Amino acid sequence: MNAVHWRVEGKVQGVGFRWFVRETARRLDLAGWVANRPDGTVELAASGPDHVLERLRAAVREGPPGARVTGLVPLDAPPRDGLVRPFTILR
Repeated sequence: MNAVHWRVEGKVQGVGFRWFVRETARRLDLAGWVANRPDGTVELAASGPDHVLERLRAAVREGPPGARVTGLVPLDAPPRDGLVRPFTILR
């Protein structure tokens, strides 16, 4: 098991991006969360097997229709025991 923590840049608010990430992560059975940031980006943290986290990364880079991801910035990895299941949206 591994954990990732990313800031997603681009047109990622107001396009269903958090819902898209939550549903994708739940289908992949990952623990974690996703949240809007005040600067217009989205932040997410997830925990699971490396090959599954890679699938999440690919989906996040693509995003839902209407989104345009221009950057996926790695942040300090969160503690794995702080990530909840099922994957959730923080408000």
